[in-house]
Amino acid sequence: MKVPMSWLNEFTDVKDIPMKEYMHELTMSGSKVEGCDTVCGGISNVVIGKIEKIEAHPDADKLRVCQVNVGEETVQIVTGAPNVQEGDMVPVALAGSTLAGGVKIKKGKLRGVESNGMLCSDEELGVNINDEKATGIWILDPSLPIGEDAVKALGLKEDVVEFEITSNRPDCLSIIGLARETAATFKRPFAVKESVYHENGEDIDDYLSVCVEDNQKCYRYAAKVVKNVKIEPSPEWMQRRLNRAGVRAINNIVDITNYVMLEYGQPMHAFDISYIEGNEINVRCAKDGEKIMTLDGIERELNANMLVICDKEKPNAIAGVMGGENSGVTEDTKTIVFESANFLGSSVRKTAVSLGMRTESSARYEKGLDPNMVLPALNRALELVEQLGAGEIVGGIIDIQKIEKQPVTLPLEADKINRFLGTEIPEADMIKILENLTFKVENGMVTAPSFRIDIGCMNDIAEEVARIYGYNNIKSTMLQGDTLQGGFTKEQSFENRIKTLLADKGFYEIYAYSFTNPKLFDLLRIDAESPLRKVVTISNPLGEENSIMRTTSIHSMLEVLQRNYSHRNKEAFLFECANVYLPKFLPVTELPEERKKVTLGCYGNTDFFALKGMVQALLDDLGIDKVSYVPVQDNKTFHPYRTAHILNENGDTIGVIGEIHPLVCKNYEIGEKVYLCELDLNTLYDSVNRTLKYEHLPKFPATTRDMAMLVDDEVMVSQIEAVIVKKAGKILEHFSLFDVYKGSQIPEGKKSIAYSLSFRAADRTLNDEEVNASMDKILKGLKEEVGADLR
Repeated sequence: MKVPMSWLNEFTDVKDIPMKEYMHELTMSGSKVEGCDTVCGGISNVVIGKIEKIEAHPDADKLRVCQVNVGEETVQIVTGAPNVQEGDMVPVALAGSTLAGGVKIKKGKLRGVESNGMLCSDEELGVNINDEKATGIWILDPSLPIGEDAVKALGLKEDVVEFEITSNRPDCLSIIGLARETAATFKRPFAVKESVYHENGEDIDDYLSVCVEDNQKCYRYAAKVVKNVKIEPSPEWMQRRLNRAGVRAINNIVDITNYVMLEYGQPMHAFDISYIEGNEINVRCAKDGEKIMTLDGIERELNANMLVICDKEKPNAIAGVMGGENSGVTEDTKTIVFESANFLGSSVRKTAVSLGMRTESSARYEKGLDPNMVLPALNRALELVEQLGAGEIVGGIIDIQKIEKQPVTLPLEADKINRFLGTEIPEADMIKILENLTFKVENGMVTAPSFRIDIGCMNDIAEEVARIYGYNNIKSTMLQGDTLQGGFTKEQSFENRIKTLLADKGFYEIYAYSFTNPKLFDLLRIDAESPLRKVVTISNPLGEENSIMRTTSIHSMLEVLQRNYSHRNKEAFLFECANVYLPKFLPVTELPEERKKVTLGCYGNTDFFALKGMVQALLDDLGIDKVSYVPVQDNKTFHPYRTAHILNENGDTIGVIGEIHPLVCKNYEIGEKVYLCELDLNTLYDSVNRTLKYEHLPKFPATTRDMAMLVDDEVMVSQIEAVIVKKAGKILEHFSLFDVYKGSQIPEGKKSIAYSLSFRAADRTLNDEEVNASMDKILKGLKEEVGADLR
C-alpha cells in the first residue's frame, strides 16, 4: 500500500515529524513500513518560466526558438514541442539542472542555434499526470510566480511511504486506516470530515431497482444514480495522488471510484445505466457456463459458485473482482450508477482464483471488509462528483442490508492485561489508547469498531494496548511459575555436547528425512527375518521412496555419503543425531518407540582404526570409560572381520562400528571403503560415569617399562589389556599399545604386540624390585591366559 504523505496529512497532521522517525514508529506500532520514495526529490534548478516570444528555427521546420522569462533573465531555449504558445507558463530546466531519473541538462546548440535549457513535460518532472500531456510541454497555471522553483511552486516533492499490510488488517488498506494508526502512534488528532453533496428533486426509484438474491454472499448493496455526466480527465491533484499511490488515471468517473477505494478502502464500481437492461440490477450466483467479457477484454466462463451483478438478461460484473466491458463508462456515458457493496471475502477469493484474476478490489474484499463502510464511501464518491462538476446527483438511495454485523464487545480487564504483558499500565492510559484507535470504552466494556475484524478476545485488546504503548517500553521480565524457566534438559545438553565434540573432531552434521524407502533393507543386505524390517508404513506417502518410517539410520548416512562421492568429494566425515522408529506391535495400533541414534560415517583418508580412535575419544570426552569391543561376524551390512559391538562396563550394547560390506558399497555405488558407527544415544547417556574423582598431582616420579610379546593372531588386544589390569596391582598408573607387527621375523599365525607401562606410588618412589615384581606377575598372567611369549 503506497501512501502519499500529503494525502494522509488531510486526516492527521504529521508534517513536522522527520520521515525516518515516522517510518520507525509506525513499524514499531504494527504497521510495517517497507520503504519511502521521495517523488521529485532529485530534481534541481527547474523554475517557472513565461514564454515571451516564439520564432521559427532557421534550419529546422519542426524546431522553434523560444525566449523565456525565468525571473532574473530571459533565456533562449530551442524546443520541438508543438503545444506551446507565447504567454504560456511552463517549467524550465535551466543549464546545469537535474530532472527525474537523474537526467542532466546542459547548454548546447540545436542545428546551430544556442539553447540554454529545456522546456519540460510533466513526465520529465516525474509526475506523468496523463498520457496525452506526456507528449508535450506541461502548460501551467498563469498565476504561478515567474522564476519560482518549479518543484516547490507546483508541490511536486513528496514522500510516498509503502506499507506491508497483514491480512488481518484490511482496514489499513486505505489512507484513512493508516492515518488512524498514525494518529494513535503519535498521539495526534484524527478526523474524517463528513461528506456533503446536493441532490436534485428526482427519485432514484424512477431510474433503477435492485434485488439481492444471495444475501449470504452479499451482505450489503448500495447504489446512487448520477445523470448529465461529463466524462473528462480528472484534475491534476487527483491524477497526481492516484499516480503516486500506484493507480493509473483514466477519466474523472473511474478515477473517483479508485480514489475512494484508496481513501476509504472500499472498492466501488460505476455502471453506464444505458447498458443495464430493464434498469434492473440483480445480485445473484451465475449459471454454469454463463459468460462475461470483463473490462480487460477477456471473455470468462462462470459457474454457479460465482456471485455476479446482473441486469434483467446478462451479467454486468463479477462481484468484488471486475466489471464487465458491456456496462463500463465510456466517453458517451450520460447517466451512471455508483455501486458500493460488501461481499463475502471467501467467495470473492475463490472466484478470483478460479478465473485467474487478482485485482485491487478482490485483494481487499477477500480479507473481509466492514459493511458499515459502504455508505461513507458512496457519499464520498458523490461529494467528489459534485466537487469536480462531473454530473447531477439524483435524489434518494438504494441500500439493501439483510444481515447486520454485530459489534464485538469485551470486558476491559486492566489487571489481567498487565499480567499478560508484564506491565503496569494504568487503566486510564489503556482507555486513552483504545479511544485513540476509535474503540468505545463504557462501564468497563470495550466495543471494537466494526472495521476491526481481528478483534475477538482479551489478548487482542492487550495487543492493541501493547503496540501503541510501545513494545520498547515494556521491560524484559522472566516468565512466571516454577515450570516456565527455559533451558535445555540434561538429555538435550548431552546431545548438544556430542554434536560439539564431533564437530571438533572434523565431522559435519547432516539432516536426513525420517521417511525412507522400503528398498533400503535389500540395499543393506538385512535378513528377511530381521526385526528392522518391521516398519511403520505411511498411509499417504509423497511417493514410494518416502513410504515408511526408518528403523535404521545407516541407509540415510550411506545415501548422503554416496551423494558426496558422486560429486567427487575426495573424503567425507559426517554425523547425524536423529530418531529411528521401532513399532511396538504389528499391525501398528499405537505410536512407535522413538530411539535416537548418533551415526558417524566416513570415507577417504581414514580406516577402521582411525574411526575407532575418534569414537573412543568421544566416549572418553563424555565420561564413558571401561568400554569393550566385541567382534561381530553375522551383521551382513558390515565387513565380517572388521566390525565390532561396543559394550559398556555392564555389558550393554552401546552401538556398532565397522567397515561397510563391499557388496553394500556396490549397492550404493560408492567406490571407496566406507566406515560407519551407529550409537544408541539413550544407552550412551546411561553409560556416563557421573562420579568425578579428583587426585593431587603426583609428588613422586614414575617408572616406565616396555614389553613386546608374541601371541596368536586370534588373541585380541582387549584380552591382553584385561590381564595387564588384573595382574599389575595398584602401582600401575597407565599403559598404552604402541606397536602391532607381523612380518618375516614373526612366525606364521603369530603377531607381535608391544606396550608401554607406567608405574607410580602416591606415597613413595618405587624401587626396581617393586616394579619388577609387578612385571613378572603381568608376564606370567599373559603366558597362562593368552599364551603370550616375551620377545
